[in-house]
Amino acid sequence: MASAEKRPSVDHQTIMATNVVYQQGHVTRGMRSMTFGHRGKFTGCTVWFTGLSGSGKTTISFAVENLLCSRGLPSYGLDGDNIRTGLNKNLGFSPNDREENIRRISEVSKLFSDAGMVCLASFISPYSKDRERAKEIHESSGLKFFEVYLSTPLEICEGRDVKGLYKKARDGLIKGFTGIDAAYEAPTSPSLVLDTSKLSVQECVDRIVDLLTANDVIPAHAVDHVKELFVEEDKKEELRQAAAKMHKIEIDTLNMQWLQVLSEGWASPLTGFMTEDQYLQTLHFNNLLGQGFYSQSVPIVLPIVSEIKQALEVEEATQVALYYQDKLVAYMTEIEVYPHRKEERYARQFGTTNPGHPYIEVLEKSGDWLIGGNLHVFDRVRWEDGLDEYRKKPNELRTKFREIRADTVFAFQLRNPIHNGHACLMDDTKQQLLQKGYKKPVLLLHPLGGWTKSDDVPLPVRIEQHLAVLKEGILDPETTVLAIFPSPMMYAGPTEVQWHAKARVAAGARFYIVGRDPAGMPHPDGSGDLYDPTHGRRVLKMAPGLTQLEIVPFKVAAYNKINKRMEFFDPKKSEEFEFISGTKMRAMARSGENPPDGFMAPSAWKVMVDYYQSIKPEK
Repeated sequence: MASAEKRPSVDHQTIMATNVVYQQGHVTRGMRSMTFGHRGKFTGCTVWFTGLSGSGKTTISFAVENLLCSRGLPSYGLDGDNIRTGLNKNLGFSPNDREENIRRISEVSKLFSDAGMVCLASFISPYSKDRERAKEIHESSGLKFFEVYLSTPLEICEGRDVKGLYKKARDGLIKGFTGIDAAYEAPTSPSLVLDTSKLSVQECVDRIVDLLTANDVIPAHAVDHVKELFVEEDKKEELRQAAAKMHKIEIDTLNMQWLQVLSEGWASPLTGFMTEDQYLQTLHFNNLLGQGFYSQSVPIVLPIVSEIKQALEVEEATQVALYYQDKLVAYMTEIEVYPHRKEERYARQFGTTNPGHPYIEVLEKSGDWLIGGNLHVFDRVRWEDGLDEYRKKPNELRTKFREIRADTVFAFQLRNPIHNGHACLMDDTKQQLLQKGYKKPVLLLHPLGGWTKSDDVPLPVRIEQHLAVLKEGILDPETTVLAIFPSPMMYAGPTEVQWHAKARVAAGARFYIVGRDPAGMPHPDGSGDLYDPTHGRRVLKMAPGLTQLEIVPFKVAAYNKINKRMEFFDPKKSEEFEFISGTKMRAMARSGENPPDGFMAPSAWKVMVDYYQSIKPEK
């Protein structure tokens, strides 16, 4: 609430407009929605925040605005003080002026809503009749209106008193201050009640998002919700018996990994292996379309052979059961079978059809048909390899970040051992976030844990090496969460790195560190890199559907021979630096030679030596 300076009350009833006829435009609400990428679904509405000064209206509304905009949902926050510095600067705080203030902003909110935006209006609006009029203005135009009452007690609001207005009111310097010497009429049937003395800002935001989702304003998968695909516990036995009668499809380890990815919610909003429309959207747009567009750059599909397709046609099956190692793990409903046009897929997904590409080699052995449909998984996937404790689902990671009071999360994916150059980049990112004003940025150290090509370091060795790095304090164990990302590796370069980034958003990351040549590899014909090493980070900065994620650019680190440590490379002092390539590192580890001091944590280096000395020499 702005300072209640003395202003003459204006009689707003003296002049009425005449000869006015409302003009209907040619652009429908559905057409406006298309400009926002909503494909005909109109999302315009107003969320009206009411409550005492200091109750949290503006803080909550701006937080909701930030979340919705970061998810590609158009929204705008209207604040009482801001409006009184412009549109309503000629109004004071008399009852008449307050009534006119709310009437004007009700009309403005309606215009924002009619434009297809979620309008977030934060006004004390102490009188019930004024708020009711605001609601009528919207609903008479076919617009949704949600009244959110910030019920924070007066003593809490007065204790906050950020602007010092309560003190002035108590001292008699401000007259007619709501809650002190002017009445506030609490809503009798608001859409939502929030008490910020008991709820955090994030909890309030979550409840407002739930309200909008429940009322079909925004799709659930457009916000922070992660949908897991597990069967409800009390229905498992009944559904197992039903699934046992369905046509049986045995899946291999690779597709079991993809089943894990889907079931845990990494690929939200996908609800199963892709249908043909979803597959085409992914191949051609790198996005899923629906009520908006959502990043999904790689196909998650289930290949089947012709014999299975023919059997399903004979049975006229609409459901199938999935087995892994002869154990029932899931079933699919509303199934759809369509051609697996492999050459087209290779060209679009990998930018090459070279049969020497490792993932293409795998796909060549798979079926010529794809089956999609809704997936229902009976139990969480466990690999029983001693590493399951690090396989955290997205929702579990979000819970962990809340428990350790992280105010932002930055993620780093890797499929290689960590040297001190990596640590330098991660620590630099942390310092940047602290400078931005975050109090406790937390690192999600997230090695890829699915299928990789045969010459990559195995997951158990990498986890052991990462733990050694943490134990030696090269990375701060108090602000680092080590977890395994269950996705297989496809080596699809800039196309795949969008998938890696999208999945980390599901885990709660807001910043993503991009390395050199992410998801890249040497060209199978030996002619150099298959993908331009810089394109991964450049594509991520432009990728539609990932606007909620801020990309942290890669910095080249090298070993400084003078300072005896890994540092960011300075071209002006190039003679001081030595680049230790992966090939050189592997050769040193195999021979038992120690790297320069400061290149890698000693215990982590020992893990590498033990591994490379245990395997046959490279050809």
